[in-house]
Amino acid sequence: MTTGTDFLARIAADRRRRVEAMKLEQPAWTLRARLGPARPDGRLERALRRGAATDPLRLLCEVKRASPSKGVLNAGVDPVAMARVFEAGGAAAVSLVTEPDHFQGDPAWVDAVRPQVKLPILVKDFVVDEYQLFDAALRGADGVLLLAALLSDVQLQILISGARQLGLDALVEVHDEAELKRALKAGATLVGINNRDLRSFEVDLGVSLALLPAVPPLVTAVAESGLSTPADLARLRATRCDAVLMGEVFMTSPDPAATLATLAAAAARGIG
Repeated sequence: MTTGTDFLARIAADRRRRVEAMKLEQPAWTLRARLGPARPDGRLERALRRGAATDPLRLLCEVKRASPSKGVLNAGVDPVAMARVFEAGGAAAVSLVTEPDHFQGDPAWVDAVRPQVKLPILVKDFVVDEYQLFDAALRGADGVLLLAALLSDVQLQILISGARQLGLDALVEVHDEAELKRALKAGATLVGINNRDLRSFEVDLGVSLALLPAVPPLVTAVAESGLSTPADLARLRATRCDAVLMGEVFMTSPDPAATLATLAAAAARGIG
């Protein structure tokens, strides 16, 4: 059986190969030239910031066609149509899983969704090269995902800084206290606490509950993975959590709009 560590290494290697191919087609300097002046960063982070403890949890709703752990979730999902459902249902932002080889995503989804919704867009990919930041910014994204488990301390610092210079927010994903400390030291102000261990694929909803108290007050905290019920949101609403990332629950729902309405009510009122 392939271990989670091997899985991360394999995806990273696949991403590097694709990025090198992209560089041959469009060198980084050509992307820079097309970008123009960067918009100020902070759009995604502000949308996900909860504010007062009495305010609703913010919902970061995700389009994800497939995953290595669950297989195909929704082979025919239309990212634009789903993003519109999310916006109409009160989502704070949209996450697009664009990694093509293991999640059946497509970076072109960002190009398609951007003109159709006003919500901030997070590009969820396995970022291994600054080139991917240029690509995301050029497509109109507002934020990118950075995995602490995949990047060194120096890489985290470089990519967080590089993202800001391009007007992007970096959602730095962590799974344990050591990764959280590394993320904060690297300058992260938007942190995602992943309940799924990327090395074993096991989900423990207690991970976010345990780590949330260690997130500084001025850092925006997002709980991720395994969250799908009103009770999950009610539990998190009682903490200092700012936002919740949810995708599979919508991808597998026969009525995503109704599912979102139920979850949005729980995020606002803490009903279980």
